[in-house]
Amino acid sequence: MSPRRFGRDPTAPRSGENTAAAMLLVFTVAAIVWANSPWAASYDTFWGTPVGLSFGDAHVELTMKHLVNDGLMTFFFFIVGLEVTSQFKIGELTDRARAVVPVVAALAGLILPAVVFLLFNPSGDNATAWGVVISTDTAFLVGALAIIGPKYPARLRTFLLTLAVVDDVGALAVIALFYSENIRLLPLLAAVVMLAALAAVRLLPMWRGPVYAVLAFGLWLALYNGGVHPTLAGVGVALLTPVFRPQRERVEAAVGVIRAFRQSPNSEYARDASRSLRESISINERLQTGFGPYVSFLVLPLFALANAGVRLDEETVSAAMSSPLTWGIVAGLVLGKFVGITGATALVRKLGIGELAPGLTLRRVAGGAALSGIGFTISLFIIDLAIKDPAAQDEARVGVLMASVVAFGLGWLMFRVTDRISPPKPVGAKLIRPIDPARDHIRGNPNAPLTLVEYGDYECPFCSRATGAIDEVRDHFGDDLRYVWRHLPLEKVHPRAMDAALAAEAAGLQGKYFDMGMLMFQFQDYLEWEHLYRYAETAGCDIRRFDEDLQSSRVRHRVDDDLQDAELMDLQSVPTFFVNGRRHKGPWDAASLIRALEATRS
Repeated sequence: MSPRRFGRDPTAPRSGENTAAAMLLVFTVAAIVWANSPWAASYDTFWGTPVGLSFGDAHVELTMKHLVNDGLMTFFFFIVGLEVTSQFKIGELTDRARAVVPVVAALAGLILPAVVFLLFNPSGDNATAWGVVISTDTAFLVGALAIIGPKYPARLRTFLLTLAVVDDVGALAVIALFYSENIRLLPLLAAVVMLAALAAVRLLPMWRGPVYAVLAFGLWLALYNGGVHPTLAGVGVALLTPVFRPQRERVEAAVGVIRAFRQSPNSEYARDASRSLRESISINERLQTGFGPYVSFLVLPLFALANAGVRLDEETVSAAMSSPLTWGIVAGLVLGKFVGITGATALVRKLGIGELAPGLTLRRVAGGAALSGIGFTISLFIIDLAIKDPAAQDEARVGVLMASVVAFGLGWLMFRVTDRISPPKPVGAKLIRPIDPARDHIRGNPNAPLTLVEYGDYECPFCSRATGAIDEVRDHFGDDLRYVWRHLPLEKVHPRAMDAALAAEAAGLQGKYFDMGMLMFQFQDYLEWEHLYRYAETAGCDIRRFDEDLQSSRVRHRVDDDLQDAELMDLQSVPTFFVNGRRHKGPWDAASLIRALEATRS
């Protein structure tokens, strides 16, 4: 199995996320229709219905709305916490150079909206609602990006999702620090004990799942009674949930158990195989996969139904249109997010603190920054915490809905207008990323006047056959030619190509890149991981270091960079050649490539 398959890949589309965004929109509209229908009274009655739980003398009672907001939303914050933990430990945020721009942009996108809001509401009860404007709704953001459909959105999507992780961290911190009240010390001490116990659960040999569940519920009760918003129990549990890339030993142990089951099927081997497979993947990943769909398709739609039911009668709309609370939210989300994210990105680039990924321009970031003004889930959540007056809550909800519509329209307009004024350059005619001897894999003189770049796939038989032609071309030009290999693994037709690319990069960190590549071309029909480790050993790699490097973000990012460059150039097949920076069209036999290279001399 490939290390890349574990942990969420932020450049790849997430299954069902557009459907989840559509469901969130449908339930939002349903809530508004219900709250403004002839049965509007039933909306408040239903969500105000008390629900209680008693155990001896202990009794907890919540309304239906608070059951959703304080209970079910714990699972939402749990999933957010899992993703934050994963990104900081094994994801995009492990690479400082890659993360610095979206991290700084996210911080500006948290602070400036609050400042803008406070300009409209500098004092009074409404001033406490500044937290409403700090957070972007990731589900709606991704859905809006898919609806608008800018060309080649992979790197923009990666940037926005990295930004969203930092955004979520900020929102969670704000809820914990500024929207908790009536703090009680004894229950909070009990919560600390629960957290310590949760940290020790990973040491248990078995029954970890049930123990996690019991302690998590105890933590929720402790925070509820301690005056801290109980949904933060989900964050606490998530931060203490182990996350790791799969270790070779665990994967091989699972394969061994499965082999034993295949040879002698029985219930004991079946149970062992199931447990081995499960434990080869971190519990963080398993929980994201297991709980994520329930949060997306059940919890968030119910939350929207319970919280988006604003009355749009003449009185409410009139009050909202003249309310500094409403306009503060609109300005904070739309202008604050746009100016904060775009301005911080431009400043960080100018100061040389960080750089945007190749192919990602400031105008693309500006379009994404405009869409980041779509605040919904956490905005509505904080409205319920920060504002006590029902009329003011309605004004704030109108502001959130208006801001989301305006932000979507602004984002759509920016992508359309900027593309019309400055249309994208012809795709794929030129090599978009210059050759970098410190980064690229080069055979021949690094400073040669002639350059031949191949985007290829180690499982592609045509790429394998092209290697002989490349040797002839190199022999012909000698030191006048440098040959560069970049990755374009076509996983749909070559399912082991990505694993091979990662293995080549890991070998390259030990100076064995092309040695490893030649072995994989020689044995293209045998590219399972057991074979790749054998080839690495044959190539002279230190296997322990090779195994560690396979798990590193550095290796994965190198392959992803080449893949995203290929997407920006609309490369659809392998091998694809570039001769002195221009795409080669036609045969790639040695004679044709020599003629194409000779033609560039004149």
